This record gives sequence, structure tokens and C-alpha cells, in this order.
Amino acid sequence: MHALDVLGDPVRRRILELLAEGEESAGAIGSVIQAEFGISQPAVSQHLRLLREQGFATVRAEGTRRLYAVDAAGVQRASAWLSPFERFWNGPLAALDTELTRGRRDRAREGSEEGEA
Repeated sequence: MHALDVLGDPVRRRILELLAEGEESAGAIGSVIQAEFGISQPAVSQHLRLLREQGFATVRAEGTRRLYAVDAAGVQRASAWLSPFERFWNGPLAALDTELTRGRRDRAREGSEEGEA
């Protein structure tokens, strides 16, 4: 399965968002996902299994709990695939940054001119 196929599902993206904040138990993940998406616990487990199998999540046992975390390997694969396309958003973002900086500078200049008057 391609990395973007894994990320194409909103449930799996949300699980990764939760894991990006830090290690989380399967039960806690299930509670959030079930509440937000209205899916069953077995369905959440299937998404977690797919994330593990595709290298986007790791799991470790702690007693009877299973703790999940982001696996950097999957995220790096997705990033590597997207890298050739960065030029399509890096240029426009740099231009936006220039305009925002210019606007801040102009507002600061206007504020100092008003203070002199």
C-alpha cells in the first residue's frame, strides 16, 4: 500500500494527529475515534493495525495496555514522495511571507508617523 493511501483515510489521519501529541493507549485512541467518527472499536483496531503494518505507528505492551506512537519511517516515506512537489507551495508561501513582512513594516511605519504628529 502506498503511503498516501494510508493517509487518504480521515480516521487514520486523525489517529496520527493524536499520536503526534505523544504516545497514547489503544483505549484512549478508540474513545476519541469512536466519538468523532461513530465507528466501532473493532474498526478502530483495524485502522491501528494498518498503521502498524504500513510503518506509520509502533505499539508496545505495558501490562495489559497497548501504547501506540508515531513511527517516523512511514511519515518519512510520505514526505519523500511529496518532496518533488514542494516547489508548488514553497514559492507561493515565500511570496506570502514577503507580503506579510511588508505589511507589518508599513503598519509600524504608519504607527511611528502618527506618534510624531
